[in-house]
Amino acid sequence: MAHYHSYGSDEHSPIDEAQKEPYYDENIIHNPNQLSDPKDAHHSLHRGLNARQVTMIAIGGALGTGLIIGTGNALANSGPASIMISYSVVGLLCYVVMCSLGEMATWLPAAGGFAAYATRFVDPALGFSLGYTYWFKYIIVTPNQLTAAALVIQYWCPPEQVNPGVFIAVFLVTIVLINYLGIRFFGEIEFWLSSIKVLVMLGLIILSIIIAAGGVPGSPATGFKYYNNPGAFNEYIGTGSVGRFTAFWYSFTNAVFAYLGTELVGVTVGEAENPRRNVPRAIKLTFWRILLFYICSVFLLCMIVPYDSKLLAFATDASTSAAASPFVVAIKLAGIETLPGFLNGCILIFVFSAANSDLYIASRTIHGLALKRQAPRFLAITDKRGVPYYGLGFSALIACIAFLNVAGDSADVFKYFVNLVSIFGLLTWISILVSHAYFVKARRAQNIPDHSLRYKSPFGLWGTYIALAFCCLIALTKNFAVFTHSDDYGNFDYKNFITGYLGIPLYLIMIFGYKLVKKTKGWKPHEADLFSGKEIIDADEQMWLEKEREEKASGANYWYRHTVGYLF
Repeated sequence: MAHYHSYGSDEHSPIDEAQKEPYYDENIIHNPNQLSDPKDAHHSLHRGLNARQVTMIAIGGALGTGLIIGTGNALANSGPASIMISYSVVGLLCYVVMCSLGEMATWLPAAGGFAAYATRFVDPALGFSLGYTYWFKYIIVTPNQLTAAALVIQYWCPPEQVNPGVFIAVFLVTIVLINYLGIRFFGEIEFWLSSIKVLVMLGLIILSIIIAAGGVPGSPATGFKYYNNPGAFNEYIGTGSVGRFTAFWYSFTNAVFAYLGTELVGVTVGEAENPRRNVPRAIKLTFWRILLFYICSVFLLCMIVPYDSKLLAFATDASTSAAASPFVVAIKLAGIETLPGFLNGCILIFVFSAANSDLYIASRTIHGLALKRQAPRFLAITDKRGVPYYGLGFSALIACIAFLNVAGDSADVFKYFVNLVSIFGLLTWISILVSHAYFVKARRAQNIPDHSLRYKSPFGLWGTYIALAFCCLIALTKNFAVFTHSDDYGNFDYKNFITGYLGIPLYLIMIFGYKLVKKTKGWKPHEADLFSGKEIIDADEQMWLEKEREEKASGANYWYRHTVGYLF
């Protein structure tokens, strides 16, 4: 049977009867491989992600087309200095978000993603809105990746030969099958796909160093000459200092899109073995991943590709495929002729992995909403492998909007999807930071000392506030270009305006609409529910620690711990 409890504690203060809606306790664990009461196995997820899988999924979630392709558009429009600053600032912002999430996730590893923390620490209305905002993001980003896959295939097979809808259907069926076969199979597939993505990025970084140092025969060392000619800052929508500033600010949108997805490790806590050990480990390493894969690769890219290159201008028009990657531009400028086709295959792996994990997150998010009765109850039903197959099928059905590619221009569809994904992702970061601020205040009000935490954000409450303000600023100004110029016919760019800002009113309507219908109120610090289900998580943690000691003694995963494990 399902377990329910009410929010808050009557010992602290009375709570309105309307506020005492039933809450499915996702944290009650009686079986180490099952995430709720075994008597309610038809609604239970299974803990099947081990340490190496959680770690590599966290890495893979941070490596997508936004980095390997999107940086080209940022460089062409903003210049090297602009994107170095923006990627560094947004990287720090992303790390603050991850640290805030890590502090909450290690205190209470809850199924259902971030919405559980917003519901318990802030307001059930925020949990409702955040849950659907995050689900909207992933039912949009999944067809976005399927769209990208169709465009990548066009590098070899033009749409005149084979309709893009064929490739979209093949990829969609494949990722649905992988997700349906269970969390262990999914985790293993994503482990190897993420490993390939890591190796590709490391290879690109090494190749960039060789090109910049003049190691390619017949190609001189570039050094920092492109910072002088054509320059460190480009101009965008204007000239002079105004043009350089708008170009600099425009690069923040590209940077945010590149980093979105890093937070998805927060959703895996519901199916991760020993989440209090594995999730914070993955989050702590986020800093080094950002430094290596983002800052380092962007730094080197700015050394080997000038922002005014005609090849780069062509790449930004190509939308997505090897032709669109700035790293391919660097390869061509260096006179290397054999790598673009190989890199296109690597980009296809990036896109496939992203689509696979995106559909996983979408199905688990709607499952979590259904458990709290904020979505139709049948979406919470799982099979014997712990797969929410109704939620998976429903999310996959919506992903079929990728077939818009068949009737419309692929590049335009991809652009609008990116716009929607960016605003939903920013609203997710904002909600995580708000939840963390409330969590810290609740801890202090309920006299929970810092030393009782398994992981504490090094940035504290003020770091959360600063990151929150910056996220809000970017969300409000990310599509500033639609206010400064019109299209070639003098018309207001309403399509980009709508897709760029649609998420904000939708997010607010869900918050206030839920409060109006359910009569909920925000939790005061001493009312926030910090303990329900925690004692069972504490007991469960000891079982996982004992299991890990046994695996280590038996030599399980020895090769991983002593090879890739040292690095990641």
